[in-house]
Amino acid sequence: MFVRSLTHGVAATALLVSGASAADLIIPTAPEPIYEAAGFSWDGLYAGIEAGGVFVDGDDTTGLVGGIVGVNFTVADPIVVGIELQADYLFLDGDDAGLVLALGRVGAVVTDSVLVYAAGGVGTTVGGDDEEGIYALGAGVEVALTDSVSLRGEVLGLGSFDDDDVNDDFFDAAKATVGVFYHF
Repeated sequence: MFVRSLTHGVAATALLVSGASAADLIIPTAPEPIYEAAGFSWDGLYAGIEAGGVFVDGDDTTGLVGGIVGVNFTVADPIVVGIELQADYLFLDGDDAGLVLALGRVGAVVTDSVLVYAAGGVGTTVGGDDEEGIYALGAGVEVALTDSVSLRGEVLGLGSFDDDDVNDDFFDAAKATVGVFYHF
């Protein structure tokens, strides 16, 4: 009888110990995030190339190629501001010239991969017949293709600060370009 009681006691103890160790098998894990950040970030430094044309009053059209360097900052969730420097080589008939613009940009991120923006700034023409100060106002759309590459279409109106201009138009020309950019 003593052996029988001892056997029951050992069996009961074994059951209680196995139940206590089963409770220790639960391993706590961190909860999964509810929102994961998008793959593309508009913030930071970028550089790229562009090609297009300058369309002057009348029938004059000039091709161009150029480079752009800029930086963007997100000031609020959908709002992005930035500054950039554009330097373009203009293919004129017999007398090539350059166009340099310093622009400020303000835009909104429409989706994770689309940025719509307005741009404005000042610059100068270099070479050609004469050098003159110019201003630029316009807009563009930029689309992210990968995590660090984007494609942009932009149209800028170009005006002259020259007071001798007999033409009273606000813009003397339009610059339309398409560019590819790498975001660092």
